[in-house]
Amino acid sequence: MLRKTHKTAVVIIPPDEMWPPIQAIRQKHDRQLRRWMPHINLIYPFRPKEEFDVLAEQFKMACRQVTPFEIELARFRFFEHKRESYTIWLDPEPTEPLVRLQETLRQIVPDCDDVNRFPSGFTPHLSVGQVKGRARLRDLLERLQTSWEPLSFAAGQINLIWRGTPPDDIFRVTHVVKLKK
Repeated sequence: MLRKTHKTAVVIIPPDEMWPPIQAIRQKHDRQLRRWMPHINLIYPFRPKEEFDVLAEQFKMACRQVTPFEIELARFRFFEHKRESYTIWLDPEPTEPLVRLQETLRQIVPDCDDVNRFPSGFTPHLSVGQVKGRARLRDLLERLQTSWEPLSFAAGQINLIWRGTPPDDIFRVTHVVKLKK
């Protein structure tokens, strides 16, 4: 039987040298700072860690057909939740290569489609925080956008990550799958 777990994911992680400005924002606004590294979810939840070896090989075959692409993090956007609760995120542009990559991977694990079930479908994003209240959202978005220097990086790999049970609940990379060379 196929199983999914919220303790695993397939993500794109910006290079370490891109982290400081992202983490500076997350440190102030993201309650998930400790658990997650800066990332763009492609598949979440995912399969148990015990299946990573087999799935990484399948992803490797599929990723041989995907050319690396540039991602720019220039604009902040938000998701609206219940009771004036919002998630703020950086919008990775262009979105098309991320959507195509995600669809390629999802064909291997079609049951892992949770990020596709939203009314707008799969929306690539890099979360940087949460805020309550419409006025606070507008203020924070304006302050972040005004002071933000856009970042660009080459997306050349995907990462299979997992976390344990608290207190060992910090995500870590176990498999790296390169895109076409």
